[in-house]
Order: sequence, then C-alpha cells, then structure tokens
Amino acid sequence: MGAREVDRPETLSDELRPLDVKIKLSAPLPTVPLAFALAFATLTGCSMTDNDSNEIPSAGTSTSRDASNALEKVSSGIYDLIGVKGKASDTQPGVMDCSGRDTKTYFRVFHPWSFYPTSASDLEIAMERLKTELPKNGWKIVNYGPDTSKNKNINLTADNDKLKVGVHITQMAKNNPPKLSLDLVSGCYEVPDGEEVERF
Repeated sequence: MGAREVDRPETLSDELRPLDVKIKLSAPLPTVPLAFALAFATLTGCSMTDNDSNEIPSAGTSTSRDASNALEKVSSGIYDLIGVKGKASDTQPGVMDCSGRDTKTYFRVFHPWSFYPTSASDLEIAMERLKTELPKNGWKIVNYGPDTSKNKNINLTADNDKLKVGVHITQMAKNNPPKLSLDLVSGCYEVPDGEEVERF
C-alpha cells in the first residue's frame, strides 16, 4: 500500500493512502472499508449520544474539508498514543451520509488507516498501550475483546464525547504483515448556511 517506516509523522496526511477493500453499507452511502462497516453499528451512538442509542450525535457545523482535517488530527493523536515504531498506511478521510437526514446539508466523515509495527512482537504492545492511553485522553472504551473470526482478533471500540468521534481498532496478529486496523467515524455535521456537502 505504499506505506513507509516512520517514527513520528507531523500529520497522518503525509503518511496515508486509500485502502483497497471497500463495500457498500447501503444505498446511497459511499463505499467504505469492510472493517469500518463492521464497526459502524457501535460507532453510531453508544456514549456519544445522550438519548436514543441509535441516534447519531451532532458534531456541529462544518464544511466537509474542515471536518476531514479535524478527523485527521484525531487520527494523528491516536497514532501518537501507539508508542512503538512502525509505518502507517496512506489513507485520506471520506464523506458519508447521516442516516435519515438531508444529504445536501448533513454528513459524517470517516477515516480508515492501518499501523504496521516495525517488529511484529510490538503489535500486542501497541494495542495494550491504546487500551491504557485512550481513556487518559478523553476516550471511553465501550468494547474490548476477541471477535468471532477464526483468528480471534482483538477488537477495541471507543467513543470520545467531546470530539464526537468513535474509533474501532482491530489487532490483526495473523495478518501478513501483522497490523492494527483503525476506523474512525465522526458524528453528524451540518454544512454552513448557503453551502452543500462536498463529497470525496
């Protein structure tokens, strides 16, 4: 995927490129990565909403570009928490619909990326650091443990109420090469008056 070794990039935007695995959640949503789709149900609500757990929380008013840049900064912050040397896939955020809302004025942003530790033995260390450090940095872990796949991948799902962002992280120890797969998704934004959602 064109990833290269890095110690601490200034931002993820210089280190990330789109992943190839994509599926449709449901029409008319844009295509999104498989892991993101699997995490989608959890990341639409949980602690990020005060009332209905199925309600997507409001993230405020923003243009698509500004919201995309903000989510990249959140990804960069999570990258810093990993704490081991490695490389990040080169991926840019995308724009998707807010379920049940006007597609011209409401949107969400998502950001899938992967982290490959320089040493495979550091993969578990990276996941444990995230489990420990995310709660210290405004995140609430809402799910942690192995999934139902034959590889029993460890999954971590967390919400940040202040940022209105959810993240789903999968530790893929048997992947070649081993990696952490991360999928971030925002709450629902409304574009400023007189503007429409820009999709990318």
